[in-house]
Parts: sequence; structure tokens; C-alpha cells
Amino acid sequence: MARLFRKLAILCGVEATYATAAAITAANAVIGTNVSFTPLEAEEVNRDLYLPYLGNQGIILAGKHARLEFDVEVAGAGAAGTAPLYGDLLRICGFAETVTAGTDTTYTIVEDDVDSGTIHFEMDGVRHVLLGALGNMQLTFAPKGIPHYRFILTGLLGTITDAALTQTSLAGWTTPLECSSANTTLSLHGWASVAENLTIDLGNTVTPRFQIGSESVIISDRRTTGQAVVEATNLATINWFQRALARTRGALELVHGVTAGNIVEINGPAIEIGKISQGQTDGILNYQLPLSFCPATGRDELSIVVR
Repeated sequence: MARLFRKLAILCGVEATYATAAAITAANAVIGTNVSFTPLEAEEVNRDLYLPYLGNQGIILAGKHARLEFDVEVAGAGAAGTAPLYGDLLRICGFAETVTAGTDTTYTIVEDDVDSGTIHFEMDGVRHVLLGALGNMQLTFAPKGIPHYRFILTGLLGTITDAALTQTSLAGWTTPLECSSANTTLSLHGWASVAENLTIDLGNTVTPRFQIGSESVIISDRRTTGQAVVEATNLATINWFQRALARTRGALELVHGVTAGNIVEINGPAIEIGKISQGQTDGILNYQLPLSFCPATGRDELSIVVR
């Protein structure tokens, strides 16, 4: 019987001990879109045996792991001071989660004791389990669209079995808002920006590491970058060229949402502008500004506040 691509479930739970499977239930469901799954990544090691005849002698699959990518809508948690249901995904991408009851949930970068995750990827009757999963995260905000996170997760290869699909639902997931001037504000270097889009890449280098006595996935580096496409103003309003040449650093603050319970705030305290290019949309000049998210005091180059 044919299996259908769109009948799937993604579930994620934070592990108490690295690569020891977390208990996964329907409450761990992640509602995503734009899914890409590589069920078996490995190095193919040729045997290259010398025999009195020619032919392929086969391979050994070494360093086996899996990779999962998908988008999740950027939205609040439904109530201020409540962790969003995608919070575990941010945790396994190197963020610490701090919940302030009745106020907000803040995600800040950590480098030690990063949480790892157990992932269940279920596609119409087959369950793939990833253990010790860590990942990278990207953000996209563009007008007339739903802003989204993209999670790129890598995990050690667990079991692959026939299993009934976990019955997940939209319960607890907040309906997102479109990115627009009514719902979204962006300040860059103190300028209330008129922008066509903003993209951010946390820039984690996620490395599967296979040694004698140890197999793991680690975050071995991080370089957070982005790009803002902004309306080209005159230099008296803001001189991006001067700021780029002087390596001037300034803050970025994006606030998406207007009602408590469905507000997400993105902050970078020390943004450098890179090599500027110029373009146009609908005949209106714009600048493409490469962004380097630099730490101000250490591990603070990017934070996310859900409130």
C-alpha cells in the first residue's frame, strides 16, 4: 500500500542524558511545514579487496546519522510568561529558556551543557528516531507572508520501525500573524526601518563526531549573520556606507505582534554592516545590508523574547 508524504508527525523532547531517549508523547508534537528529511547519512567506506576476479566488493556505512529540516511559524505562546511549544527546538539549537511567569520567555545563547533532543519523525506508518540531536536555526521575516523559523537538526541514528502515526493537533499552537507594517516593527542602528525582508542565521556548525568510545553530535562553532533589505534613503537620514566603512556597531530590534501572548521580539545588540549592494523593487531603490551579529559582552549576539 502506498505511503503518503503529507501524513507525517514531528515530535521533539529534550533529553535528560545525552543520546538517551526522552519519553515522547503527543504533547511533544511540533507543527511544521516545508519538510526535508535525510533518513541515513553516512560515509561509504570501500572494502577494496584483492581477489582473483574483478567486481564490486561492497562498502561499510560508517558514522551513521540522520538530518531533518523544517519550518515553524513564528508566533507567541498564547499567554505572556508561557513557553511556546517550539521552545524545545530552540533549546537544542543552543539557547537557554528562561520563563518569567506572567511576563515573557527569553531565549539566550549558551555554549556549555547545551540541551540535546530526541526526535521522532513519523511518515505514514514508519517512525525514525534521532538521538542526541542538535541543530541550527534560521529566521525569515518578509511582508505579506508568515514569518518562520527554519530548524536544521542532526541526530545519531536510532531505531527505524513500523509504527502508527502519533495523533497530533494544533492545540496549544498560536495562530501566527502576517508580517506587515501593522504587526511588525524593525529598528536597525536606531533607524525605524522600512524593510522588504530580514533574514537571520544563527550560524551553528553542527558536527557529527564518531570516535572510539564516543559518538555524538556537537555544536563546534557559531557565527551569526543576516541580511536586511531596506528602502534606500538619503544619507542625511542614515548613512549606511559611513557605518560600514567605520565598522560602526548598532542594535537591531524586531518586534512581531501587538497583543500579549502573541509577540515575538528579536534582539541583537552589536550589529556590523557588511559589503552593501544596491537593487530595486517596483522601481524603488533598496540596499541589501549584510549583517554580522557580534557579541557585546559574550554570548549575547542574538536573543529571542516571546511575550
